[in-house]
Amino acid sequence: MTGTSDPLRSELLDLALEAARRAGELLRDGRPADLGVAATKSSPIDVVTEMDIAAEKLITGFLSEHRPDDGFLGEEGASVAGASGVRWVIDPLDGTVNYLYALPTWAVSIAAEYRGETVAGVIEIPMRGETFRAVLGGGAYLGDQPIRCRPAAPLEQALVSTGFNYVTAVRTHQADVAQRLIPRLRDIRRGGSAAVDLCDVAAGRLDGYYERGLNPWDLAAGDLIAREAGALTGGRPGSGPSYELAVAAPPGVFEPLRELLEEFGAWHD
Repeated sequence: MTGTSDPLRSELLDLALEAARRAGELLRDGRPADLGVAATKSSPIDVVTEMDIAAEKLITGFLSEHRPDDGFLGEEGASVAGASGVRWVIDPLDGTVNYLYALPTWAVSIAAEYRGETVAGVIEIPMRGETFRAVLGGGAYLGDQPIRCRPAAPLEQALVSTGFNYVTAVRTHQADVAQRLIPRLRDIRRGGSAAVDLCDVAAGRLDGYYERGLNPWDLAAGDLIAREAGALTGGRPGSGPSYELAVAAPPGVFEPLRELLEEFGAWHD
């Protein structure tokens, strides 16, 4: 089931799968039907925030019950050092604007680090009915089926996804970078969830993905899943994926894509 013979990694993966499943059900079934058409601007945002926090509390509560000495890093404020060498990196709701608008592209992302290295990752996409998972060295899976990224296409035939910041000045520069990239690619997509985009690279549904401004909880599980599916991931040349820049693509697409992003200054505002 888990794709690994390492008992710790198997345990962490199984716990992440169950926590993500429960959180996904909470978010899917607990979303008010009229959330996207609420009368005031603050009301729907507040509800999304409440759902975010409730999902993170569910995840951290479940994991703490089974592994009380582990640490946490979560988008909604969970930050506990822990004493076991294991830290959970959690995004309880990646794609909050999609969730607000009842678009299906949102996910629960849970990764487990051991001594600073990501060893297990799960991304649950409830509205697709999909669960992506990986353990370090054990391959990537969609459900019980192993997945691989696409063979490299020439860059001009590559379908690449990205995301945009919510700060206007940052988003404007990101749009300039995208405008310069579009003539060099097949096309650009904007899905609205980094976790889902990384899974789609892993599953061969995209030829690449890049974004500036991602946090550890946006990246941790999806980065592992993409790498275990055969993709390369990184940031600026010589660096891993980070807030500055994250890039994921099959070998042969990754290198020229990252070169263009460096040339176009995708790593700064």
